Amino acid sequence: MRYDSDYWDDVDRVLKNVPEIEKLNGQSVFLTGATGMIGSAVAELLLRIKKRAVNCDLYFGGRDRERTISRFAAFEEGKDYHYVPYILEHPNVDLTGLDYIIHTAGLANPGVYLSKPVETMLGNLLGLNGLLDAARRMEPKMFLYLSSSEVYGNRAKGENQNPYTEEDYGYLDVLNERACYPSSKRAAETLGVSYSKEYGVPFVSVRPGHIYGPSITTSDNRATAQFTRCAATGQDILMKSAGLQLRSYCYTLDCASAILTVLLNGKSGEAYNISNKDSVVSIRQIAEAFADETGGKVVFESASDEEIRSYNLMSNSSLNAKKIEDLGWKACFGLAEGVKRTLRYYE
Repeated sequence: MRYDSDYWDDVDRVLKNVPEIEKLNGQSVFLTGATGMIGSAVAELLLRIKKRAVNCDLYFGGRDRERTISRFAAFEEGKDYHYVPYILEHPNVDLTGLDYIIHTAGLANPGVYLSKPVETMLGNLLGLNGLLDAARRMEPKMFLYLSSSEVYGNRAKGENQNPYTEEDYGYLDVLNERACYPSSKRAAETLGVSYSKEYGVPFVSVRPGHIYGPSITTSDNRATAQFTRCAATGQDILMKSAGLQLRSYCYTLDCASAILTVLLNGKSGEAYNISNKDSVVSIRQIAEAFADETGGKVVFESASDEEIRSYNLMSNSSLNAKKIEDLGWKACFGLAEGVKRTLRYYE
């Protein structure tokens, strides 16, 4: 990430769209997956909130202390935030005294879904269960889980193809190995609601669409991450499909502000879509947006059978964001502006 005053101005811009942010004053927040693509954007907003005189204690969970310190080198560990060792597969964290928990850690790499489907499923479920079990021994104000738009599955041909609301569910082939990801996300949401009903843990989930931005990680092989790397290095954008699938895209900082909005204002037991209504486009259209920004072009190449097997199973994963907008949230960055900023701050 390349930080400058303009980037922090963007952070301030999205923070204006988080209602009742003053609720964090005097509170403590534990964030898992703090160095991930979405988690790091959430961390940046929290760090900025703390710098702007909202007194809160921040705890960032991750498996690598040095990576965490390096990722947030502009801040001081032990003062601006506290590092907490956290391993997704073997969670063992003391949550005593924490007010808010944001769980963004998880395997979110399509290549890994095929090579490690067992680890993908167990990581999503056991990681969440460990935190929820710890949370039920305390009284957190809210536990937020980062789910996925993939929980919706596919509608049948001929069915209404409007953007999914939080009550819409389609077909998911549970015997397809690629379903390890959406199946475990579905089960994880049910697990969270079960803890809420049985043990009183306040629980909400968010279902982001396809998130893009400068905080992509080096291991991320999703389409927009590949588009970002190609555009940033002056290469043409390589596509391995016609790119006709419809997706809801959202810039990382907008996604992060949506997460904080639900954390502070969401209703326990509910789920909320995260989508920018001005960025519902096809994969090909976002590829063209990256190419246009750098003067490149989109080129096509046949995908291998292995690559095809890793693809998102949904032909249409557009999302209706009215429910989260009703909480007072709105996105700041349209597609063209988000792509421009992604390439400006990506390093």
